[in-house]
Amino acid sequence: MDTSEIIGQSIALENVFRILAKVAPTDTTVLVTGESGTGKELLVRALHKNSPRASKPFVPINCGAIPKELLESELFGHEKGAFTHAIRSRAGRFELADGGTVFLDEIGEMDFSLQVKILRFLQEKEFERIGGSRPHKVDVRVIAATNRDLEKEVDKGNFREDLYYRLNVIPIVLPPLRTRGDDVFLLADYFLKKFCDKCMIKNLKISSKARELMRTYSWPGNVRELENFMERMAILCENQEIMPEDLPDKILSAGGVEQDKMPVMPARFEWPRLRDMDDRKMNLKDFLDKIEEQLLLEALHSAGGIKNQAAEILGIKRTTLIEKLKKKQLG
Repeated sequence: MDTSEIIGQSIALENVFRILAKVAPTDTTVLVTGESGTGKELLVRALHKNSPRASKPFVPINCGAIPKELLESELFGHEKGAFTHAIRSRAGRFELADGGTVFLDEIGEMDFSLQVKILRFLQEKEFERIGGSRPHKVDVRVIAATNRDLEKEVDKGNFREDLYYRLNVIPIVLPPLRTRGDDVFLLADYFLKKFCDKCMIKNLKISSKARELMRTYSWPGNVRELENFMERMAILCENQEIMPEDLPDKILSAGGVEQDKMPVMPARFEWPRLRDMDDRKMNLKDFLDKIEEQLLLEALHSAGGIKNQAAEILGIKRTTLIEKLKKKQLG
């Protein structure tokens, strides 16, 4: 079984791999749950890669990223004239995935009315395009994922109970990073090497004291937070080894380290110099792009991922921030 894109050797992750090995060869509907940043899409891709459908399309769609008035058309397509600007008929993601897998990410964000149509497809394996009257049949496997507790959403009336049980045939829960032991260091070393190679700088190492502090931190953003942190270290760490004083306050606090007992770092701001660019073997454009990328990531981190707040921190419009993130493939 190919799980090469999922890094880890913990017992918690091995339990997930055992379920994956049993369910991947089947057409059974799977519901993947877990905290944000745990790597749900990687797991779903592994399910597809190890299935008989591996040579067919894998079509992901983020149900929370597309406005609800457009999501139905994205999923099921539309006929010419179905609504304003529908100047031609268009196939949806389900048709494009025929023979393969449709991944409904963040399905807990889906509008209640559209949930009915997803349920009908799961039961009948057919759907109608918007503005159409002819049923379309396709052969796709549906895998859904969410970071919400769908049982609670059902109790609140936000999610259909019948759809929940139809999706939850095989539940797979991805463990949070804080329960995966030394996987933190396997991932940290992998990401650190990746970003050092990307920035064309000498590979950094993580000191034993820094590792001890990283172990005590709970990583609420999970693997995504660790990846972002390692990218920051690759760019900003001035030595060949990451030391405790390079770690942010929240990791130090989690390890019981008082900030005023850490070595005092120079308070004076220093502008980047030509040698900084030369050390990384970058030209001016790439160097400035990397500085901008780091500031974007830091602002997002400071704002807890809320783009409006991150834009305010940076003093730019939200649309400008989104455009920059999209251009740099950061979100």
